[in-house]
Amino acid sequence: MKEIKVLGTGCANCNATTKLIEDAAKAKGVAIKLEKVEDMAAILGYGVMSTPGVVIDGKVVHAGGVPSKAKIEEWLGGKEACCGCCGKE
Repeated sequence: MKEIKVLGTGCANCNATTKLIEDAAKAKGVAIKLEKVEDMAAILGYGVMSTPGVVIDGKVVHAGGVPSKAKIEEWLGGKEACCGCCGKE
C-alpha cells in the first residue's frame, strides 16, 4: 500500500489533485492510504513552497500545480517517482 499525502490548504488545485489520485488508484487497482495535510507548518516542513504538493511514501514527488494524469499513473505504477526539478519527467 502506498502512503500518499496531498499538501495544500484546500484550494481548487489541491482538491483536484486529491480527486485525480483517488480516481487513478481506483482505476489501476492500487491500494493507497491518502491523507490531506492542510497545516502550513507541516507543509513547509516538507520544503514545499507551492501547493499542491504530493508526498509518496515519505518522498516529495510534486509541488505546484495539478499533476497530469499520466504522472500520477506513473507514481502509482511503481516507477521511480520524479519531482521534475531536474528537467526530467
